[in-house]
Amino acid sequence: MAKEIINTPNAPAPIGPYNQAVMTGTLLFISGQIALKPGTAELVNTDIIAETHQVMQNLKSILAAASMELGQVVKTTIFLSDMELFGQVNEIYGKYFDGDFPARETVAVKGLPKNVNVEISMIAAK
Repeated sequence: MAKEIINTPNAPAPIGPYNQAVMTGTLLFISGQIALKPGTAELVNTDIIAETHQVMQNLKSILAAASMELGQVVKTTIFLSDMELFGQVNEIYGKYFDGDFPARETVAVKGLPKNVNVEISMIAAK
């Protein structure tokens, strides 16, 4: 099955040897996104709320580049620097969906790129 690389200037450029997303068949696999402002090296990390909003906006931009939307997301993974942030991240994350939530896991990890507090990856289906 062929794969299509999805990249958009409306989301942060990859900071390593990977793409923003890869489409194969009807599935879109979006790489983990952190709170980088698109087109800059600036982190939006004044607090966990702003950081989570920026991550979700980056993910929405990648979905849009693939002609998809959050309602088509079937699976997410949330990585947190500290499980104490779960409640705040969960509240912001939940506002981006219309009640038809995707499957998900949330894990706390020892460290994340650029010392951010949250990273989210997604899988969406057409």
